[in-house]
Amino acid sequence: EVQLVESGGGLVQAGGSLRLHCAVSGFTFDTKPIAWFRQAPGKERERVSCIMCGDGKTYYADSVKGRFTISSDNAKNSVILQMNRLKPEDTAVYYCASGPPGATMAVDFHSWGQGTQVTVSS
Repeated sequence: EVQLVESGGGLVQAGGSLRLHCAVSGFTFDTKPIAWFRQAPGKERERVSCIMCGDGKTYYADSVKGRFTISSDNAKNSVILQMNRLKPEDTAVYYCASGPPGATMAVDFHSWGQGTQVTVSS
């Protein structure tokens, strides 16, 4: 059974940093895309970053490029999202998700964590 468990969310002031962890179990870790999505109230779920996506490349949404970094810890079967220079508009519930090779949109990802709240105060 595939399981993803997020941790590391919280409340931070604008300009601060948070480090999100996604612990993955139930499949061979380095063979499938794992993405971070976020969803703010009243907004659609947005793909923020992805590892092992599209020919093994790393993806970042334009809104987070240069501020967020995704990485993997294969020994711990976890994916990390380092978020720096946070802005109030980064406030959302952040989810990690896994999907088949080539997955890009939220509908393509079939396994999701429970989410972790990130709140950035101005």
